[in-house]
Amino acid sequence: MNKGKKILTITIIAFIIGSFFSVVMAADNFTNDGNDRKGKYLFRKNCRTCHDGSSAATMSPNTKTQAQWERTFKKYERLECVEEWNKRSQGELKDVYTYLYNHGYDSPQPATCK
Repeated sequence: MNKGKKILTITIIAFIIGSFFSVVMAADNFTNDGNDRKGKYLFRKNCRTCHDGSSAATMSPNTKTQAQWERTFKKYERLECVEEWNKRSQGELKDVYTYLYNHGYDSPQPATCK
């Protein structure tokens, strides 16, 4: 293999590896571009069953500010209900985050979950 082909091959491999790691890293960051309506449904279905004041503290979108929701999702591994979070797909968590973030206490449209 000549020197030009080696450089091209190494460049392509480096690009593929870099692309893979950027996708993996992006999956770890929650953004509020999920599906708000799905997030509301998933929150009601999966979170409200405990967070209704009976077995866990009452919680709705406006119980936290947007920054607090962001911190909660970044460090969810510390929560008591981490096992429930781990049952959800990354897409489902992103949808719930979008719903909670978009309707947090300091958002333009704060909301309760009824």
